[in-house]
Amino acid sequence: MSQTTRFRIASIPADGVGIEVVTAGLKVLDALASASHGAFAFDVDEFPWGSDYYAKTGKMIDDDGPDRIKDHDAIYFGAVGWENVPDHISLWGLRLRLCQGFDQWANVRPVHFLPGITSPLRKADDTELDWVVVRENSEGEYAGFGGRNFGGRDGRGEIATQSAVFTEVGCERIMRYAFDLARTRGNKKVSSVTKSNAQQYGMVLWDDVFKRVAVDYPDVETESVLVDAMSAKFVLKPEDLSVVVASNLNADILSDLGSALAGSLGLAASANLNPERRFPSMFEPVHGSAPDIAGQGICNPVGAIGSAGLMLDHLGLADEAKRIQRAIERTCASGILTPDVGGTATTQDVTSAIIDNLAD
Repeated sequence: MSQTTRFRIASIPADGVGIEVVTAGLKVLDALASASHGAFAFDVDEFPWGSDYYAKTGKMIDDDGPDRIKDHDAIYFGAVGWENVPDHISLWGLRLRLCQGFDQWANVRPVHFLPGITSPLRKADDTELDWVVVRENSEGEYAGFGGRNFGGRDGRGEIATQSAVFTEVGCERIMRYAFDLARTRGNKKVSSVTKSNAQQYGMVLWDDVFKRVAVDYPDVETESVLVDAMSAKFVLKPEDLSVVVASNLNADILSDLGSALAGSLGLAASANLNPERRFPSMFEPVHGSAPDIAGQGICNPVGAIGSAGLMLDHLGLADEAKRIQRAIERTCASGILTPDVGGTATTQDVTSAIIDNLAD
């Protein structure tokens, strides 16, 4: 009998619905492992970090937290943010600390239009749409350079500076990742998002690097589009998109737009990758902690379960990742949907249906 391949997963449910959707995703992983007849298994270590932990300790994560999970094969993350912690503290204290500390420089956010889901985009009714946003995840507008000064002045004299940081290394590696990904798709095209007409330093460097990298990929079609024009293109000509590469802020906003066009942020999966595998990569749904519905058992687990599929693909379990995607599609097509996409099913209903649909 062959030896079981075991994967160590660091689970960080964090806040709100993150707890519910991570539970759902782990059930799906357990079902796949059970059906593998011992081929693989998951050893899950759960960590309590998040806003509740901050309320108890004054920290979003233990000082040695990154060291405790750096040797895991992957991180499975829920959502961060709650009313007891300012958003900039919760985000920088946990999620961004892990992303930057583990150099997870490629954030991949597919935009899938699923059967059975009504899109607000009329074009989705009769046009096949499918694209992926590749987000530079380590620098740019979220580099964390800046500060607040002169707080002691009278008359509201405080100032704040926030610097976007673009490096040739950072731009080139995310662009090459996007081009390599485009080569695996039917529509071999990369759309670069810029704002170099107004941001004449950082985004002009971005444009220059894109032109230079594109020379090495003559088989891939390219375009460079201003971010405001790209937001319109997402709505008016989405069939023209394949791989969209953008800076940290621009991709963050555009990928949420793409997920909304697909029907709900609750459907959207993402991967924060360290492609060199020097550190673990982290997989999470795009939606937030959703305090308005947390604990009600009606949050959409599809984004988190899809993120688990991206994690399996990263771990070398490509067939199992495809099984998850097919199971999601079958479940949605059958009308088993949570309220955010017009259904009446619970989180558990959708999770159970996806598990039932894992069989080929």
